[in-house]
Amino acid sequence: MFQNVKTFTVDEAKKKLEYYCAYQERCHQEVRQKLKSMNMIPEASDVIIVHLLEHNFLNEERFAKTFVRGKFNIKKWGKHRLTRELKRKDISKYNVNQALMEIENDEYIEVFNYLAEKKALLLKEKDIYKKKKKLIDYLLYRGWESYLVYDKVNESIK
Repeated sequence: MFQNVKTFTVDEAKKKLEYYCAYQERCHQEVRQKLKSMNMIPEASDVIIVHLLEHNFLNEERFAKTFVRGKFNIKKWGKHRLTRELKRKDISKYNVNQALMEIENDEYIEVFNYLAEKKALLLKEKDIYKKKKKLIDYLLYRGWESYLVYDKVNESIK
């Protein structure tokens, strides 16, 4: 009848979550989800989260900065997409703005131009309007600002 559910003491859970947070930056939401999956009661979860914060295993500003750097450098996401994904993880507006300031403006434009030009060359569409639409959709989906996207598309596809 009863399912065999593993239970953890607060100290066991602390150790497990210290490792979880040390392995990779985590946000509060991910830690709460992990505690929930470990069947921890809310009071114990709060004690563990306070412990993680006090010992600097959990730091939302650091998480946001790491997230932004990673997604920008690896996935080439624009600021809109980065902001949307951080909001989805319940990161405060202040931390989102601090994290976005990590990206140098020159580097941002350079990456955007590289991504747009690379994609434009890969599009095999003959119809110029369909080609423009595909490039616009691609860049907007990746979270680049619409004014950058439309200027670039009109400049590169004629």
